[in-house]
Amino acid sequence: MPIEDFVAVVPAGGVGSRLWPLSRPDRPKFLLDLLGTGTTLLQGTLERLAPLTPDAVVVTGAAHSEAVLAQAPALDPTNLLAEPSPRDSMAAIALAAAVIEHRHGPRVIGSFAADHVIGDPAAFRAAVRTAVGPAREGYVVTIGIEPAGPSTAFGYIEVGVPLSPGVSRVSAFTEKPDVHTARAMVAHGGYVWNAGMFVVRTDVLLGHLAALHPELAAGIREIASAWDTAEREAVLGRVWPGLERISIDHAIAEPIAAQGGVAVVPSVFDWHDIGDFATLAELTTPDADGVVRIGSVGDVRAVGSDGVVAIGASRTLAVVGLHDVIVVETEDAVLVVSKSASQLVKDAGTTASGAIS
Repeated sequence: MPIEDFVAVVPAGGVGSRLWPLSRPDRPKFLLDLLGTGTTLLQGTLERLAPLTPDAVVVTGAAHSEAVLAQAPALDPTNLLAEPSPRDSMAAIALAAAVIEHRHGPRVIGSFAADHVIGDPAAFRAAVRTAVGPAREGYVVTIGIEPAGPSTAFGYIEVGVPLSPGVSRVSAFTEKPDVHTARAMVAHGGYVWNAGMFVVRTDVLLGHLAALHPELAAGIREIASAWDTAEREAVLGRVWPGLERISIDHAIAEPIAAQGGVAVVPSVFDWHDIGDFATLAELTTPDADGVVRIGSVGDVRAVGSDGVVAIGASRTLAVVGLHDVIVVETEDAVLVVSKSASQLVKDAGTTASGAIS
């Protein structure tokens, strides 16, 4: 059954620069069917959340509003909040919380990024239901993922004392560690990956924001008050560009955890943040010849090569004497990268002007 007074918030932003040339400013990764399933990452996220609530609010850039509505025809257009420009996750989530509260009064919201892949939706939804309880009590609640290994791609959460079945207090957040620290954390136990999922009452979130970042909170409140009026564009144009640019982790989660106000639901389900092509390749089963093909219709040949990944290949592709290599083809670009260097792809797509082309 849907959760009473619960609203899902889906921040849909970010270029996905490590997935260039597939992901671009005009077609970011959350609008793409990266796994070749016939469903984009955004669509998968909304489908996963639908059994929890009939209400979803998507926050995205103004340039992507039409594409989001085209991919999500069931979304109430009034629940699409378009940002004039990126101001990081705190502004996006706070805007959704303030608009929801202005319309309906305090609600419990859950913020879940549009570009994650979750292999066990039922386990995910069970974790969200568990998180709602402490959120109603006034905690900021995050859902942590049991580490599959000592990854340096994610932040870590130190699990503290238990609060209730399946819920513990957060002792501390740790930024993305180096490999030695990550290995030590995983070996020690008591740490989960920070998946950036938060469940919290709107009044609690906005109250913490007012105490810690009063100017940002006041600006968000002013915008929310004007959102459903003819003054929206004027207020947005005046207030939004001056809002502090900060993540919800730095603005709220870390300082409130230090005060004992953040809880975590440690969870075991298949979760992936597709941040680069190596991660994307891990989620796809190789064909009989050992080649991973994603959206490829051309002839792909691996000669004296293993670990080959072909993405979007539309013509004959031959890889000779190379190992663990990824080849990505689009209509205007070809990328060749080793799996070990996947994190460097963003530099290939950055022009001299600093824009991703």
